[in-house]
Amino acid sequence: MNLTVIQLRGKRVLTTAQLAENYEADEKLVQQNFNNNKERYKEGKHFILLQGEELKAFKHDFENLGVVKKNTSSLYLWTEKGAWLHAKSLNTDRAWEAYELLVDEYYKVIEQPQYNSLELALKAALEHEQAIKEIKTDVDYLKGNMRIDGLQQQEIQQAAKQSIVQALGGKDSIAYQEISKKVFSAFWNEFKQYFKVPRYGDIPKVKHEEALRFISLWRPSTSLQMEIDSCNSQMAFE
Repeated sequence: MNLTVIQLRGKRVLTTAQLAENYEADEKLVQQNFNNNKERYKEGKHFILLQGEELKAFKHDFENLGVVKKNTSSLYLWTEKGAWLHAKSLNTDRAWEAYELLVDEYYKVIEQPQYNSLELALKAALEHEQAIKEIKTDVDYLKGNMRIDGLQQQEIQQAAKQSIVQALGGKDSIAYQEISKKVFSAFWNEFKQYFKVPRYGDIPKVKHEEALRFISLWRPSTSLQMEIDSCNSQMAFE
């Protein structure tokens, strides 16, 4: 991770451009996510906003040369907690992976203060380790509860359609023409009941493979299968 280090008010921060680059997202998308969720972000906690004389002084600081364009009238600098909120908004695997790297290799890499005693040094080290564990726990929890993305939803939908059509005897079958809606409804009701979700798009990413396996193993109930067979038996007598 090769980043220009920006430190302000005793904190390491990142520009919107730096954050977008690490999350592999468009800078405008990062700005849009912020604008759509402004009520969640608190100045001083999630970001530092530089304007006027403070921004002017920041631009003229030798260490910040090239960080911001000369005609910039306001600058948002994102703290570790602000980066976390942006990762949550983007909700992509790349954003979460990049966030973990930023925590370990950027935000937490600070100059160590000079301690007066070994006891103080150990205390600071323990507090530092605990803070990292708490952040990692939050990240792991969110990753475990992230919903499937658009491509995974499409994959589940296509696999379900294929399985249901096959159970009906194909698109040319009488069962497909007469009771396909009923069979599709029965499948999705079973699916949502099994995964305990109101809609299939709410399935956690960690259960994506399980969802595909459910689809591959699904068969109509006995009564529904008999109805399908009854419909299709008409073909044999025609």
